[in-house]
Amino acid sequence: MLPLPELLAELVRRPSVNPMGRTDLSTEILYESRVTAFLEEQLRPLGCEVRRQTVRPGRDNLIATYTPPTAAPFSVLFEAHTDTVPVDAMIVEPFAAKIEGGKMYGRGSCDVKGGGAVMLTAFARLVQEKPAGSAAVTLAFTVDEENGGMGVTELMKSGVHADYGIVAEPTLLNIVNAHKGVARWTLATSGRACHSSRPDQGVNAVYRMARLLRAIEEYAKTLQALPPDPVLGPRTISVGRIMGGVSPNTVPDFCRADLDRRLLPGETFETATADLDAFLRALPDVDWPFTLTQSSPGCSPLSPVPSVELVKRFGAVIDSVVGKHTVDSVPFGTDASRVAIKGVPTIVFGPGDIAQAHTKDEWIDLSQLEPASEILFRFACGK
Repeated sequence: MLPLPELLAELVRRPSVNPMGRTDLSTEILYESRVTAFLEEQLRPLGCEVRRQTVRPGRDNLIATYTPPTAAPFSVLFEAHTDTVPVDAMIVEPFAAKIEGGKMYGRGSCDVKGGGAVMLTAFARLVQEKPAGSAAVTLAFTVDEENGGMGVTELMKSGVHADYGIVAEPTLLNIVNAHKGVARWTLATSGRACHSSRPDQGVNAVYRMARLLRAIEEYAKTLQALPPDPVLGPRTISVGRIMGGVSPNTVPDFCRADLDRRLLPGETFETATADLDAFLRALPDVDWPFTLTQSSPGCSPLSPVPSVELVKRFGAVIDSVVGKHTVDSVPFGTDASRVAIKGVPTIVFGPGDIAQAHTKDEWIDLSQLEPASEILFRFACGK
């Protein structure tokens, strides 16, 4: 197995951009196949069971399993996603894996190829050393985390199960045991196109959307006013993207807006959808049709309750390696909730700082890689 900085560099150099619904990106950087092939090349020589799981054509999960020589005291799932967000507006070369000042720069270095590299290294060490009393470990590299989680959903649907789950995300070597859920919709309005010199002959779909968006801004305030979760804080909604029309001199006959809603424990996609839809349809001056449709699978909130024992055990291992840790909640969603919903107590852990994820100069502190791998290895050893 390559040393961790070299392993991470090889992952960063292989683009695995998730288009996230866009159609204007080069095929040379799209999707996870290059990273999946490289990871398979690293795993096959270990002699463990390795299999691909096709999620979409050209987009495969990669699953490896380690079975210890003696009865395993517990089982654990290590899961990391292989896709990244796009690279627009980056001010560093996104796939150069440049190292400077103890940091590696590049898209995915922090989110989450650093976490994937340390999981692979810890897993390879288990397979090679076969320590007595170690856990049975499933290592899964999944696709499409950044745009709906198809990969981990397919993974868990296939029957993968474990006593514990560790999901890789940048946590500064601390534990995340709770996060908000995500619901995403496309809001659409229609109109009637005509030449812009005679707008009275048409119906402007953008104007209709503007009315709905002003209402959503007020709806956001009502969500903020509701009682917050004591750990995760308030519910939120945000408008992230608006698209409409075909040219400046044509009255637009369509407009679409992408909405993002963060859910608290106890909320579901269905309840959040029904509440927003009812709010919009009750507006007094909206007497024309619109649609509110799901734009991605989203994810459920991650509750801290099922992982109490895991947090205690994993925290003790962190302390044995780096001396201290915190247990945190975060507002963003992860694959952890999709693992936990299948009855697997799950936490989020990894090297790097979420503040660097998705940024124009994404980087990771290389000094966190070795401790992260050691923590995962020791936990799997039952220490």
